[in-house]
Amino acid sequence: MTEPTQTSGSRVSFSRAVRGIRRNPSLLIGAFLVGLVGLCALLSLVWLPADPNASALLERLKGPSLSHALGTDSYGRDLLARVLVGSHSALEVGVIALSLGLLLGVPLGMVAGYFGGWLDRVLTLLLEALYAFPTLLLVLLLVTAWGAGLVPAMVAVGISAVPVFARIARAGTLTVRQEAYLEAARALGAPSSRILMRHILPNILGPLLVQSSFTLGAAILIEGALSYLGLGVQPPQASWGNMLREAQSYLSLSPYPTVFPGFAIVLSVLGFNLLGDGLRDALDRKSRGN
Repeated sequence: MTEPTQTSGSRVSFSRAVRGIRRNPSLLIGAFLVGLVGLCALLSLVWLPADPNASALLERLKGPSLSHALGTDSYGRDLLARVLVGSHSALEVGVIALSLGLLLGVPLGMVAGYFGGWLDRVLTLLLEALYAFPTLLLVLLLVTAWGAGLVPAMVAVGISAVPVFARIARAGTLTVRQEAYLEAARALGAPSSRILMRHILPNILGPLLVQSSFTLGAAILIEGALSYLGLGVQPPQASWGNMLREAQSYLSLSPYPTVFPGFAIVLSVLGFNLLGDGLRDALDRKSRGN
């Protein structure tokens, strides 16, 4: 009797999951768009329809065709190849910036929320000062020190994300640290590091996951803006931002070099924002159900 009961329970759980996804179109659409961007980034590593940096002046500003699926830019370079490479550049900046924000912000926020007192006040003051520091000004400082490129953009976006994740981690830690099971763990002599990693961190992962999705979308948008201004990815390496900058002078001659990278930025940012909204709704529904 046990096996049929387990099978029935699994079917019920699966049915609930399917119904939950159907009731959460933001999660479904966001996951699809994010998966599409990720697929493009992976595809750019193993296959490209043409050399993204190869110029062919006789083919410049051509529309979509069998030889160039999305057309060509002002140098005759294949737009599909450059859009695919641009997806890799955007996600590279987003993932590294997100990792930097998580690795620095979450421990700082957890320590501030758990120990409190003067340590909480000092860390909160420093993080608020960092939060108030404009991202563009931080980029300019890093560009002055290191020169324009991908690394200053990644570091600047990552540092800007640190106080955001620290706030979320601190708020979650303040809520969780008064739970009875944590009091019991402290009474049994569990070290603070074990309590933070084994008991508090798993309970604040939900909000951190939601913010991670929003941060990736913001990072892609910021990377595009910085590359458009000439402070991010440098030519000839393809980036959606520098593709827009190069194409703006030829908009009246051919819209395709502007439309496709702009469309890629919009879809990517929209996808990560919808995914974040969907995850937040799913977690809220789960907490209400519990």
